[in-house]
Amino acid sequence: MSDENPLPHDPLSLVETRILGCLIEKEATTPDIYPLTLNSLVNACNQKSNRAPVLELDDEAVSAGLESLRHKRLALLVTQTASRVAKFKHSLDNHYPLPNPQAAILAELLLRGPQTAGELRTRCERMSHFEDLDAMRDEIEQLMARATPLVVELPRQPGKKDARYAQLLSGPIDLEALATPATSSSAPVKVDVSMTLPAEAEARIAALETTVAEQASAIAALREELAAFRSQFE
Repeated sequence: MSDENPLPHDPLSLVETRILGCLIEKEATTPDIYPLTLNSLVNACNQKSNRAPVLELDDEAVSAGLESLRHKRLALLVTQTASRVAKFKHSLDNHYPLPNPQAAILAELLLRGPQTAGELRTRCERMSHFEDLDAMRDEIEQLMARATPLVVELPRQPGKKDARYAQLLSGPIDLEALATPATSSSAPVKVDVSMTLPAEAEARIAALETTVAEQASAIAALREELAAFRSQFE
């Protein structure tokens, strides 16, 4: 990593940010279906509630984001003997072991962007209980005081009393962009997924594609042999 990036991995993209936030959230709110299947994760990423911005991600976008997160050691593919369906979980502890209250705060910031302590206390309640605002601020302070800070306090907006906080897994905050008034729109954001994957990931995908092609060819050959065998008795 460069001197400008203190993270032990490259900054997260918008898609990666949404995926990681969803995995942390669903572990806390729906443990009975966690780890998540790809379909469940796509639905979680595209939720219209508790998300800002609202996204429209397809399987390809989420799969690519998962592969990149796995390369960054922030997500894992889980193999379960009782199920043939691939499932995924976060592996935040590889880089950032956090107690539940701080993981909840990080998840909300990943899912919704900058928020005040009051907003975070209300929205985190479904994942972790905070006795009062002081308890919330104490956890935020700990996230900011880490050797690798995960949260930063933003300058107060004009006319606003409370400061907002932002997560730093996506890299340094662009204060100029935050100062620009956002256009209000309820339309979901469509994301271009033409991202560059690490060479290791590209090689793994290419190998999987080759295996699938070989299996498809073998199945086609078996079908031809079966058809020829049946024709002998017609």
